[in-house]
Amino acid sequence: MAEIPEIAQEWLDGTDFATIATLLPNGFPQQSVVWIERDGNDLLVSTVKGRRKHLNMERDPRVSVLVYPSANPYSYVEIRGTVEMTEEGGRELIDRLCLRYTGADRYTMDDGTDNIRVVVRIRPEKVVLLSR
Repeated sequence: MAEIPEIAQEWLDGTDFATIATLLPNGFPQQSVVWIERDGNDLLVSTVKGRRKHLNMERDPRVSVLVYPSANPYSYVEIRGTVEMTEEGGRELIDRLCLRYTGADRYTMDDGTDNIRVVVRIRPEKVVLLSR
């Protein structure tokens, strides 16, 4: 397991968006902009069961996450790793992320749908940091 440097932890704990890259069935990368939370040295992302990135990660758990701080856009951290997914805590995670990123107590985009929220836990295997 690769350790996330302290400066990158600060970026991950902020409100800058992240980009997660997964692999499509044909091998091409697919990227999505996501909210992210750090749990120790792991990263947490929320998605909906059955969406493209969820299906990609079910088939191939290798991902890459990129964050660059808006206050210092010539710096970035890329975290490559593998994911584990669970439905447990899915609703709670999206609500925590919503509060942090928007200030709203509840993520309402899923209200009234049959969407099942999934917690994506990313365990870092390689960390690439550029800090200027």
